[in-house]
Amino acid sequence: MTARFLRGAAAVTLAAGLALSAAACSTPDGGKAATGRTDSAVVGIAYEPETLSPLLGYGKDGNSKIFDGLLTHDAEMRLKPALATALPEITDSGRTYTFDLRRGVTFSDGKPFTADDVVFTYSTILDSQTNNASKAELDALKNVEKKDDHTVVFHLKYPYAPFAERAVLPIAPQHIAGKQDINHGAFTTKPIGTGPYVLTRWSKGEKLTFKANPHYWGGAPKVKNFTMAIIKDDDIRATRLRSGDLDGAILPPELAATFKGDKHRTTVTATTFDYRNVTLPTGNPVTGAKAIRRALDLAVDREAMVKGILNGAGKPAYGPVPTDSPWFAKGTERPHDLTKAEHILDDAGWKKGPDGIRTKGHQRASFTLWYLSGDKLRQEHALAFASDAKKAGIEAKVESGTWEAIEPRMAKDAVLAGGGSPADPDFDQYLLLHSSLAGDGFNNMSRYADKTVDAKLTEARRTDDKATRKAAYDAVQRRLVDNPAYTFLTHVDHVYVIADRWKGLTTQTEPHDHGLASGPWWNVEDWQPAT
Repeated sequence: MTARFLRGAAAVTLAAGLALSAAACSTPDGGKAATGRTDSAVVGIAYEPETLSPLLGYGKDGNSKIFDGLLTHDAEMRLKPALATALPEITDSGRTYTFDLRRGVTFSDGKPFTADDVVFTYSTILDSQTNNASKAELDALKNVEKKDDHTVVFHLKYPYAPFAERAVLPIAPQHIAGKQDINHGAFTTKPIGTGPYVLTRWSKGEKLTFKANPHYWGGAPKVKNFTMAIIKDDDIRATRLRSGDLDGAILPPELAATFKGDKHRTTVTATTFDYRNVTLPTGNPVTGAKAIRRALDLAVDREAMVKGILNGAGKPAYGPVPTDSPWFAKGTERPHDLTKAEHILDDAGWKKGPDGIRTKGHQRASFTLWYLSGDKLRQEHALAFASDAKKAGIEAKVESGTWEAIEPRMAKDAVLAGGGSPADPDFDQYLLLHSSLAGDGFNNMSRYADKTVDAKLTEARRTDDKATRKAAYDAVQRRLVDNPAYTFLTHVDHVYVIADRWKGLTTQTEPHDHGLASGPWWNVEDWQPAT
């Protein structure tokens, strides 16, 4: 779950009505538009942005269709220039980053892009009055200055190895956003950027529509009209894809499997850092108990979840770092061991009652576990987790709801959550685990506090020495074995089903983001018609 950038799904659960009305407005031939559109694409995504302003967090990890950053990622997740002409010059022992800016770039309203816009964007995000939940991601930044119209210099408080990754952050136009209320002005829903597409309409709870920017500095896209249909319910998304209303969609693996053998569609799988976990609020007397947390970590059968829920499209998760990442601490894998889990609970005084649920004193080992309604993967993970927990004598009462219903309860109730960022280990772990962010929106949802973890996270982000960073993150992962902050379940590969009308489709190693900026349409501006 990304901090504060996803809207609740209440509006999207209009389900069948939306499936028909959206199809009527986007598929004039009654559901067979997949063969009729030659320069338009419609894709189904699961989540809706809360804002379209990069000043408030939109597009912060790159791939916004409306905006560009100074840098961007290629298909292999390597940084490359975008609004900058080259990767930054790094001086002052890693404390100064200088970018030369691309000449002749204009915003979609025709106004020129200059260094003033870069200074404005970063300075505004850091402003205490700006409601950007991700300020901590720019903690290393002291200030940014304009050297001339085409040169900006970032000054850091300390060497921060992944700072260049922060340069994918989209640049906002000072001449528009700077004249409005940053938090509530029209720019938040009607943005102007330098990107390959221009937003033409945002129908809340239904879709975002874009048209190609003919003056885009990177070349006019071949896909002239692009629509992101917001369909929270997985089953409805699959139905609309099958009807021809959508050219592509992200689907849970079991639904994607129903398209096997479809001669007109291709299934694409993207490896990810995307995990599913269960938050364990420290303010709850059950989930806050260390023995309960340790027992749950051993009681869950991760391999069975990968096989049964993901159809093999993923891997067991033992923390935020996937096991195939070079940042993973070897030896921190936790095998399914129900016997050891029960011994931990017995030793801590949690004794099984007549109904099989444990108690300690007057405290019953029972808590509520929420998942987002309409999300089949979260539902199935939640039910599997509850089943495994019950075998150890712990009751997880599963409930579903929208984020509006869930968020007020997160301090006491567990949540089937998700996250993950491939760009750098700091990006996910600091927000997920550091005690200073406990209860800050969707950051540190467990309200976890561990002095060793805090110290190592801080050490790792305040150096650009890779060996030192690796040792620090290894220490964090080892500490999570002894003092779990969450119960991590799986890392989920993202599965997409796409109509065979386009060529040039690729995927990147993806974050938790569910299709808004990731997916085969991460580079839709480069797609070409297949025929």
